[in-house]
Amino acid sequence: MEKRAIGEVKNRREHIMSGVETMACEECRNGGSRLSAGEIAELLPEIPGWESASEDGVPHLVRTFTFPDFRRALDFTLSIGELAEREDHHPRLVTEWGRVRVEWWTHSIGGLHRNDFIMAARTSSLHAG
Repeated sequence: MEKRAIGEVKNRREHIMSGVETMACEECRNGGSRLSAGEIAELLPEIPGWESASEDGVPHLVRTFTFPDFRRALDFTLSIGELAEREDHHPRLVTEWGRVRVEWWTHSIGGLHRNDFIMAARTSSLHAG
């Protein structure tokens, strides 16, 4: 019975994964190209719940996830950390009681790259999963 339940969860997750989440991240170097405002506006609908915010003129993808307690917020933070380490792309994480604020942007180019949208989608999937 347990194998079946795991399989059902896997199939549900594969069904949820679509769009930018299934894309592969690419290496981004200093001087790489940032997404334009038009490209950002085009990609935002792919990551529901996320918004584009600017800090010192640098656009970030931002979303706050809520939880019933600190333990679950901390566990979510750790799962994002594992994802970030696997991809070598690291967000700003602010963990508080019952919530985690996540910000993605590409430090090396001082703006948003397609990788940030991929990681935002994967972060949302971690929360949904």
